Amino acid sequence: MKSKRSLAMANGNQLEQKCCPADKSCDSHGEGCPSQQKSDKDTEAPKDHVTPQAEKMSGDMDEPLISCQLVESNPNLIEIPSQSQTVGILGSGDFARSLATRLVGSGFRVIVGSRNPKRTAGLFPAAAQVILQAEAVSTPEIIFVAMYREHYSTLSSLSDLLVGKILVDVSNSTEKEHLQQRESNAEYLASLFPSCTVVKAFNVISAWSLQSGPKDGNKQVLISGDQQKAKYKVSEIARAMGFIPVDMGSLAYAKEIEAIPLRLLPKWKIPAILALGLFICFYTYNFIRDVLQPYIQERKNKFYKLPLSVVNTTLPCVAYVMLSLVYLPGVLAAALQLYWGTKYSRFPDWLDHWLQHRKQIGLLSFFCASLHAVYSFCLPLRRSSRYLIINEAVKQVLANKSNIWNEEEVWRMEIYISLGILALGILSLLAITSLPSISNSLNWREFTFVQSTLGFLALVVSTFHTLTYGWTRAFADSRYLPPTFTLTLLVPCVVILAKGIFLLPCLRHRLARIRRGWEKKTTVKFVLPTDYPHTEKTSHV
Repeated sequence: MKSKRSLAMANGNQLEQKCCPADKSCDSHGEGCPSQQKSDKDTEAPKDHVTPQAEKMSGDMDEPLISCQLVESNPNLIEIPSQSQTVGILGSGDFARSLATRLVGSGFRVIVGSRNPKRTAGLFPAAAQVILQAEAVSTPEIIFVAMYREHYSTLSSLSDLLVGKILVDVSNSTEKEHLQQRESNAEYLASLFPSCTVVKAFNVISAWSLQSGPKDGNKQVLISGDQQKAKYKVSEIARAMGFIPVDMGSLAYAKEIEAIPLRLLPKWKIPAILALGLFICFYTYNFIRDVLQPYIQERKNKFYKLPLSVVNTTLPCVAYVMLSLVYLPGVLAAALQLYWGTKYSRFPDWLDHWLQHRKQIGLLSFFCASLHAVYSFCLPLRRSSRYLIINEAVKQVLANKSNIWNEEEVWRMEIYISLGILALGILSLLAITSLPSISNSLNWREFTFVQSTLGFLALVVSTFHTLTYGWTRAFADSRYLPPTFTLTLLVPCVVILAKGIFLLPCLRHRLARIRRGWEKKTTVKFVLPTDYPHTEKTSHV
């Protein structure tokens, strides 16, 4: 009588022999190695259980997502646990395979219904029982429907067997189908099988997340349905698999849940368009001022600056203005609260959307600042830079100058570079703490200190960095157009000035009272404690 451990090892060795040739190990095949292993109950099954056609199949749908190493390392994938809940799956695609793998690894007994079980049996874990669809739906109470919407009608012959079952719809639609269809896939499935209870779930979880577990993917499983008991049972399955179920309401909300995987960075569209618009404006201005104007006036060909120099001049302008736009809506919101004398009046829609996009605007500011640092390091590597250095050396020799040291320029560049590195370091800290894994480990005071206090400090340091770069050159140039950095100072200086005004005791105390519930038109008086911190805290995330 073999123990479970020896039985699992024996099954693992048998699996490796089926997966790999005699002269190669299973590691050489990676995750594409097909698994033909069956459970210990089927070790005496005839060898023709898997047809030769199944061994010759090719294509993405025929390549299993389950590796031999995964099966061998987890005995639950080889041996079916006793006295475990039975769950059914209709479908044999990538998602169905990953779902079966995760369910088996979580201790469930899985029955897979397929139209051709002999062909698809080797693509599933050995512990999963792959049989015909009519046989698969008879035992389990909960059945996952892992197939496309257009294939729902093929299940009509099973309507009598599905009476009273809980059908979990995991499907998604394309963007075009989602716009054309009035009802969701789950509602359509419910209309085809009115005697069943349909629950929408697991459609926002990818096949990769199911295989690797919630540690490498989204942890939340959005669930909607009309019967609370059915949703509770599906939620228990999600918890057993290591996910966090979130009840989204009735089945009518399934349309919104199915739209979530179709969204492409919805919160980044406006900030990205804003950053792109600023880049185009500043790049055009720098091109006219640094390239086109010298060519027209002095016939100097400086078009070589377009790929690198003009871009490097544009990136800090975009980063600086974007950073100031992170804190400008907070200033406007505070001004409106002081004007209204209450915090209960709703902000305008444009300001409300602006406040919600501050995190993305700040991260794009950090992105542009990082690119500016990389471009700046590459400037001395240019061939044009070497030629200019040689030309300056020749001019110095012809002018018989032994020393061209300029103390003021040396100090200016030293301070300018130091302030730039300091500003980029603070921005890096802001970007890191905006990650959910980091922000969740901070309490509210720590998070607010980093995002508000240090963020405003980054804006101040960036302002000094810009002023040091300009120094006395702001209006010393004889060109018609002013330097770009003088244009970028407008918005940041307004934000810094407004912040300084709000720190005045009269405005600071009034703003603190308003944010604690005081209203100008009411007779109720709120007295702040003497030790109440009046410092304004505004997060840009």
